Amino acid sequence: MNFPVFCAAVSAQGTVKATAGAVNVPISIAGQRIAPGDAVAADDDGVMVVQRPAVAQVLAARARAETENQALAAFRDGELGLDRYNLRQRIADLGVEYVDYRSYREAP
Repeated sequence: MNFPVFCAAVSAQGTVKATAGAVNVPISIAGQRIAPGDAVAADDDGVMVVQRPAVAQVLAARARAETENQALAAFRDGELGLDRYNLRQRIADLGVEYVDYRSYREAP
């Protein structure tokens, strides 16, 4: 990702070969608890930790934001919500006649 990594402290303690060490245990970095399964995301602006129970919710929010961005781009390009959300048939079924702006302006 090509961003700098900094260390707040140095430990002179060597590794120990007599024990297996610890795996899948919570750790603490700068007072932030990180548990096994938590998601850690980092970029040039910083680092964030998402607790495991919230990861699916965050990913769903990210997907929704992407869908919203695609819709905004389509609307900027002139697509109507009526077409994007397949509403033409629904409004016709409700007895509503859709008249586009140009036809409306040209009507007598």
